[in-house]
Amino acid sequence: MATSVTVVGAGLGGLVLARVLHVQGIPVTVYEAEPSPTARAQGGLLDIHPWNGQLALEAAGLIEEFRGLVLPGRESYRVLDREGTGWLDHPDEGTGDRPEVQRAALRQLLLDSLPAGTVRWGHKVIDVRALGEGRHEVVFADGTAVAASLLVGADGAWSRVRPLLSGAIPEYAGVSTVETFLLDVDTRHPAAAELVGGGSLIALAPGRGILAHRESGGTLHVYGQLRKPEGWLAGIDFADPSAATARVAEEFGGWAPELTALITDGDTPLVPRPIHTLPGEHRWDRVPGVTLLGDAAHLAPPNGEGANVAMHDGAELGRAIAAHPGDLETALAEYERAMFPRAAVAAAEGADYWLMFADDAPHGVIAEWTGTQRTP
Repeated sequence: MATSVTVVGAGLGGLVLARVLHVQGIPVTVYEAEPSPTARAQGGLLDIHPWNGQLALEAAGLIEEFRGLVLPGRESYRVLDREGTGWLDHPDEGTGDRPEVQRAALRQLLLDSLPAGTVRWGHKVIDVRALGEGRHEVVFADGTAVAASLLVGADGAWSRVRPLLSGAIPEYAGVSTVETFLLDVDTRHPAAAELVGGGSLIALAPGRGILAHRESGGTLHVYGQLRKPEGWLAGIDFADPSAATARVAEEFGGWAPELTALITDGDTPLVPRPIHTLPGEHRWDRVPGVTLLGDAAHLAPPNGEGANVAMHDGAELGRAIAAHPGDLETALAEYERAMFPRAAVAAAEGADYWLMFADDAPHGVIAEWTGTQRTP
């Protein structure tokens, strides 16, 4: 087969695509801006769903290896209000269908499944332009460039490839988050370790919340999230960790101290993360020789679907390319025709994310998850 695929972005979706193509004997090269696989932390836990993420790993021939990465007990969760009162305590009995793994471990599994040299590290894309007849030139920050006969943008929210297809730009979704970690919690933060338990803690009040997840190695990954106007985070000096922590803690005044301690006792400086999204019905007309997957195509709130949908995209695109040798346009059209509605459904299914900020929080979330009436 003469097809050669150029992928921009070595996230989970781009790597699943590369793996499926490799299994099918189709040449693929992935260009990644980061200088190495360990250049930065790769996020926290991911619950991998049987209807999309696990299907993608099956298509990649890695489902058994994936099961070896699953962290036991992490599907348990607790829902509290701001006073620390527990409203829901869901145990992990080992029968759940959304096993949790570390994002970094899953990414490394995918990297290890590819031939050496498939991923070209340290290639930051600064421009992409059409050459005609479905070909595109990708220009890198070091002055080099490559020509692609099939280009896939797997390069996330601020994709450099997306403008070839769409003028859509991510918009602020109205939620600002901060992130920190508590390390060696069973020894250094025993109260926090007991509060969170073996899985996740979700403490909510109208317009705000504190979320914590137990990761591997005795680490708690903590998020504070707030309904705030765009630019609110920019008004905080995160270069001064103590001042930033104090400013964020003010937003949780009146909360139980054991909850606010998850933020104020963090062992790492707070990192600001404003939430951006693309329109739920984002789509584009077919453009020869190029397509998108994952957040580059359908950026949604962090509702637990993003990584799963991105991997599913990668697997389905790889299958479509393999199913139509010598006819890339049919492959891309088939992939996009199924991807658009699939992504819209996934975004809609994450509606309970917004319930975390509702006027009756945490009770709307509890009602949604348990099928009961909202009774504060």
